[in-house]
Amino acid sequence: MDHKKPLSFIDHLAIVVDNISKAVGYYCLHFNCKVKYQDSSWALLSFSNINLALVTKDEHPNHFAIVDKKINKNKDIQFHRDGIGYLYIQDPDSNYIELIDRKS
Repeated sequence: MDHKKPLSFIDHLAIVVDNISKAVGYYCLHFNCKVKYQDSSWALLSFSNINLALVTKDEHPNHFAIVDKKINKNKDIQFHRDGIGYLYIQDPDSNYIELIDRKS
């Protein structure tokens, strides 16, 4: 590990919910957060230190996202509706990690 390189940046955590609107309502009622984006298949909530994505099981798995600009050179890169490039990988324990090309 190169201790001179800056630490990696975790942009968001994503959790699967049954109903996006209901979940957004819950988090906004119980916590001081801001809705950055919301539609019927996902929402992005901003907290002071991290974003929380609420996703449906048909759209995305539970995951956390790390900014990695090098993925722009990967031929398998895909793009979200907002233009952010992404790739999913899995760690040795089958946890999903989303690599994204910039902060959301």
